[in-house]
Amino acid sequence: MLLDGKNAVIYGGAGAVGRAVARAFAREGARVHLAGRTLTNLDEVADGIRAAGGTVETAQVDALDGAAVDEHADAVAATAGSIDISVNVISYGDVQGTPLAEMPLTDFERPIVTATRSMFLTTRAAARHMIKQGSGVILMFGGDGGRQPIRDYHIGGFQIALNTVEALRRQLASELGPYGIRALSLHTGGVPETIPEDVAGRDAIVSSIVDATMLKRAATFDDVGDVAAFAASDRARTMTATALNITCGAVAD
Repeated sequence: MLLDGKNAVIYGGAGAVGRAVARAFAREGARVHLAGRTLTNLDEVADGIRAAGGTVETAQVDALDGAAVDEHADAVAATAGSIDISVNVISYGDVQGTPLAEMPLTDFERPIVTATRSMFLTTRAAARHMIKQGSGVILMFGGDGGRQPIRDYHIGGFQIALNTVEALRRQLASELGPYGIRALSLHTGGVPETIPEDVAGRDAIVSSIVDATMLKRAATFDDVGDVAAFAASDRARTMTATALNITCGAVAD
């Protein structure tokens, strides 16, 4: 198994992407620590993982609360013995569909502040323990921020939030690399399953994602989980400071 004996903390573990990553990690032998704001949702995910033979713990943690994040990370390290993998896949609270020229400041800046603050706090908490043990993986999700603006759709501050996170990923990789810590992100180009069925124009959005690919399909939740497990494993030990391209050819590196 790729992650046998590893301890993985997943912030936003009750979300759609968090669930996929948690299932893949548990399947590969990791002890999964799900963190999120709603304990009942986390417990639902945990029940499924345990039913499949995985090992999982849950904790109510607000990833925007620095004291809560630090306390939880310290507890995981103390009881489990290490923090080997830290994954942040919380929702950014972004508003899409409104032109920037018409968007209130609060809606524009929310995803940028949420992404930056939560990523910094969760990474800082994990890194303090990873530095002591001389190893670790920090994994982010969402893409490389996009080399081109999103055309024909109003995406608000979301794209800017991704760019901010990616800049943080590169800097983290540089500063933490000497301690044996890797920082990576997954670049999907969009996962249609994340788009709610009741979103206006959903079919057009999904088509735009799929049509842009070379494989004429987009990444699924299972794809994301599988690549995340590989990225977090020692088989990817030479990879850091980069985004893993799982866009199905929408982006040619």
